[in-house]
Amino acid sequence: MSAFAIRTATPADGPGIGRIDRETWSPLSAVTPEPEPPYGPYFDAGHRPEDVLVAVGPGGIRGYVRLVRPTPLAANAHVLQINGFAVVDEARGRGLGRALLRAAADEARRRGVRRLTLRVLGHNAPARALYEAEGYAVEGVLPGEFFLRGEYVDDVLMGKAL
Repeated sequence: MSAFAIRTATPADGPGIGRIDRETWSPLSAVTPEPEPPYGPYFDAGHRPEDVLVAVGPGGIRGYVRLVRPTPLAANAHVLQINGFAVVDEARGRGLGRALLRAAADEARRRGVRRLTLRVLGHNAPARALYEAEGYAVEGVLPGEFFLRGEYVDDVLMGKAL
């Protein structure tokens, strides 16, 4: 894993992050349709570079994690949500996903956040195992929340205290 550096994204990273989103799209993790050209920009008003950490290594950006406020309410300003997380296939199994999750927790602490949350599809066992290994616990399940490819899939809410 030492061949990777994790840093805050810059506007110039948008095309690389968008490419990763397209390359890693999978029915195991996505509720949106498979991306098709023409592809829009990754960064916009709802996707800001300062909310994204990227892992850079040989070949450029190899993974990213995005942290957002789950609501604009002051009452939960102490919470951030992981709302985008991907690692290119050739970098998987090398600890990069784990390093990105740990960097996200460090960044959240730096911002004064007390909790990190995320949502994961119930059938995505590899992602759920990684999150659990990093201290996230299931805090709720929305049964059959999504109808994907002919079957109902649970939306699993996970979180951890910082």
